[in-house]
Amino acid sequence: MAGLAAGADDFFAKPVEFIELRTRVASLLRLKSLLDTIQRQAEEIAEWNRTLEERVRQQVEALERTGRLRRYLPVQLAELIVRCGDERFLESHRQEITVVFCDLRGFTAFVERAHPEAVMQALREYHKAMGDLIFAFEGTWEHFAGDGLLVFFNDPLPCPDQAERAVRMAIGMRQNMDELSRRWWRKGYHIGFGVGIALGDAILGQIGYQERLHYGAIGTVPNLASRLCSEAQSGQILVTQPIYDAVQEIAQAEFVGNLSLKGFLKPVAVYNIIGLRGREA
Repeated sequence: MAGLAAGADDFFAKPVEFIELRTRVASLLRLKSLLDTIQRQAEEIAEWNRTLEERVRQQVEALERTGRLRRYLPVQLAELIVRCGDERFLESHRQEITVVFCDLRGFTAFVERAHPEAVMQALREYHKAMGDLIFAFEGTWEHFAGDGLLVFFNDPLPCPDQAERAVRMAIGMRQNMDELSRRWWRKGYHIGFGVGIALGDAILGQIGYQERLHYGAIGTVPNLASRLCSEAQSGQILVTQPIYDAVQEIAQAEFVGNLSLKGFLKPVAVYNIIGLRGREA
């Protein structure tokens, strides 16, 4: 008994039987193996828990960082930076992009006479209708200012069919706006919708200062898309020659003319996208 009290696992009284000794030793070895397995599993579980905690911490940090970045960066860019852990995407660079600029017709007059809550509700409906398509076509939503929206393709993610994707998105926007405009019309809101699309080189990067940063595109192409949007009548999608050349096999268009646009020395050949061709519709 003193031996057991001192920590022994078993004891024998003399004389010792060999068969009994072997049996007890085998039993103790099995018990030792079982205890070793339990200890090893406990250590593995503890390590898994530490790993899980670390993964959860990293995921929480990634979500928090994505949330912070999404305050001033396009969603795709914010997620790309967090996923790659590399902010070089924010560095200034030159890239060919397709820019889509759209806004509402008659919105200023609507704002002047409508109740503030009606104005804000209309904007929420408009941004929702446009935003769903922007995300569906994986466009980079650069910014929105009131009723004006600027979206571009081929940055930060490569987009080999950038012109086609931009035109398809714009046609979808027009369809969504047709439905939205009918609802607004029943409320007495007479609001239209126009789009301008241009393709070309732009400089992209962070704009602003430390307290207020914005990722945007600078250059001729966003200005051209904006000018085309200003020229567009309600329901028109005005595009430049490079856009027309890129989509003429899948989209029907009519030549509007060579337009003199503010800030551009030479007239710009402009087409209006009527819709998609045949089975593409």
